[in-house]
Amino acid sequence: MTTVTKTVRFDAAHVLTNHQGLCKNLHGHTYRVDVSVAQPDDDARDMVIDFKDLKRIANEVVCARFDHAFIYSTASTGEREIAAVVEKNGMRTVAIPFRSTAENLAKLFFGELRAHVPGLVAVKVWETADSAAEYRAE
Repeated sequence: MTTVTKTVRFDAAHVLTNHQGLCKNLHGHTYRVDVSVAQPDDDARDMVIDFKDLKRIANEVVCARFDHAFIYSTASTGEREIAAVVEKNGMRTVAIPFRSTAENLAKLFFGELRAHVPGLVAVKVWETADSAAEYRAE
């Protein structure tokens, strides 16, 4: 099996309510998202996917929605209150139904990209240069 990976980046803010560490405070990341696509060995094509196409899809599906936004959980009263202030002031938000951990974002992005990327096998979300979570196809 041959696998190729394209990396895209976006900046966003979030907060992890009910967290005991520093991430309970409003903060931001320059997220790095690695999108990996595989091709079986018996596939005669000499290219898994054009990197330009994979970049375009990842930017349209992930970055266009999340870049420079406040990502918040609709399950958290505090996060909904912060989002209301952000929106009232004309700034971007993205509502998701769970905490905005790297693990949850990797799973979310995988699910959203799957319909657009044949052969998608993994999405890895980096919050920092040395901290990432990956969601892989079963």
